Amino acid sequence: MRDQKLIAVTKYVGDDEILALLDAGVNDFGENRVNVFLEKYLRHQDKHIHWHFIGHLQSKKVKKVINQIDYLHSLDRLSLADEINKHRLESLNCFIEVNISGEENKYGLDFKNVLDFFQKMKEYDKINVIGLMGMATHTSDEVLIRRQFDQLVQLKAQIKEQFNETIALSMGMSNDYLIAIDMGADYLRIGSLLYEED
Repeated sequence: MRDQKLIAVTKYVGDDEILALLDAGVNDFGENRVNVFLEKYLRHQDKHIHWHFIGHLQSKKVKKVINQIDYLHSLDRLSLADEINKHRLESLNCFIEVNISGEENKYGLDFKNVLDFFQKMKEYDKINVIGLMGMATHTSDEVLIRRQFDQLVQLKAQIKEQFNETIALSMGMSNDYLIAIDMGADYLRIGSLLYEED
C-alpha cells in the first residue's frame, strides 16, 4: 500500500489549529487565497512547513507568492506559466489542474488538452510538473466521483506511455478522500475533516 501525503487545508482556521497540526506531525499546509496565505506564511516562516498553494492563482498576483510556496496545485494556462518562469527564483513543483467535473465554475484544463500542455511545460526551466490535480463534483454519487477521478488515472497512464514519466495525483478532499485513495491518490487535500468536533 502506498503512502499518501496529507495536505492540511487551513483556509478557514487560525494559528491554534496550525500549531496543533504541527505538533501532530503534519508539515504540509494548503492555502487558496493570496493575502491570507501571506499573512500565515509571515507568522509561521520560522517553522518547518511545506506550503501548497491550491487555489486559482491570478497571473497578476504571481510575484507576491511564488517564492514563498513549495508546491502549486493549480497550473492551468500558459500565461500563468509565463509569470511563474519570470518571477520564480528556482524550479517549482507544480500540478497541472484538470477540470474533471466539467463544471463551468471550476478552473482547469479540459482532458483533451492536458498532454499538449504537459509537453509545453518542458520549455519552462522554473516549472517542474510533478503531477495532476482535480476536484470531483461535491456529491454523494460514488460512481460519478470515481468516473471523474478516473480521468486523472487515465492521463497519468498516458503520460507514462508518451513521456516515460511517472507523475503524482493530487485528488481527494474531506468528502471523497477514501475514494481517491482507492483510485491511487498521492496527495490528499483535507480541510474540514481535520477540525470537526467529536
